[in-house]
Amino acid sequence: MNKKSWIVFMIIVGMVIAGMIYMSTQDRLDVSNITEESMNKIIGAEKRNSNIADHTYGNKNAKVTVIEYADYQCPGCSTAAPKAKSAVEKYKDNTLLIFRNFPIASSHPNARAAAAVAEAAGLQGKFWEMNELLYTNQDAWNNANTSERSNVFQSYAEQLKLNINQYKSDIASAKVKNKIDFDLAVGRQHGVKATPTFYVNGKNVQMDNTGSIESAIKDALKSAGVEVKD
Repeated sequence: MNKKSWIVFMIIVGMVIAGMIYMSTQDRLDVSNITEESMNKIIGAEKRNSNIADHTYGNKNAKVTVIEYADYQCPGCSTAAPKAKSAVEKYKDNTLLIFRNFPIASSHPNARAAAAVAEAAGLQGKFWEMNELLYTNQDAWNNANTSERSNVFQSYAEQLKLNINQYKSDIASAKVKNKIDFDLAVGRQHGVKATPTFYVNGKNVQMDNTGSIESAIKDALKSAGVEVKD
């Protein structure tokens, strides 16, 4: 190949790569219109999340809001999630917990499937019950293959008395896929790079000790003028 042919070849390769990058960006969900202020509040049902609003626990009119971005296969999440929920329960009159999916498939191959299971349960009003089962029993499906994990997840659906036909349809649906994609897109825009990631009234809270979430909630409550008993 002479110099001229080589240059032409490199130009073509560059165009192909640029085209692939362009096409990939076209599939990326655009959430650029969601402001940081909006991300720190409940995101309601809309077209991009298939009309599935944020999952919440606690007082929706609370003075303190905790945002949890989590991956069900993440060991740290299974440790942190119960502590966060327990802290919200302790101060439930003035605190709200919002859960958003952030499965990191590159390191946790079963995480996205688990997220779909939780969302499917949510469509039957059992999101938080499934959320707890997935975290509590993480070791049962953490290293399972596709068939094994399906059996384990269905056993949870049966335990929660879900309509199994609807459950099976929902876990494979575009509705659930879009909800997870939406949460991921919002998380990236929010600055999430790893799990678990928590924001308390918009402030990123590092899970560096067992009391960090509760401490952050207490500080936020005090800042909001709420009397907190230690």
